[in-house]
Amino acid sequence: MGHTVYYRTIIDRWNEFRDFLEAVCEGLGFRFVEGEDSVMILPECRGVEPLEIKKNGKGFVKTNLVEPCHSIYLLILHSVAFFGSVELWED
Repeated sequence: MGHTVYYRTIIDRWNEFRDFLEAVCEGLGFRFVEGEDSVMILPECRGVEPLEIKKNGKGFVKTNLVEPCHSIYLLILHSVAFFGSVELWED
């Protein structure tokens, strides 16, 4: 079993995005780790990798279709569009 989500992000309103994502993670009970040009989400789902989102860049994360983390990751990644742009695909 394996499922990967691939993404490319350009986040124009970085500070607003970080604040938004930190609040979302707090509400979900996920750990939020902030870097200079990236953020990382550490979920509580077994078999799901941490999600790292870069200000401008490409990434991927194995979710193995474990719910609810898989769907939460998709929602978080799609929310990037409000703060910039995102391309997203899965396999």
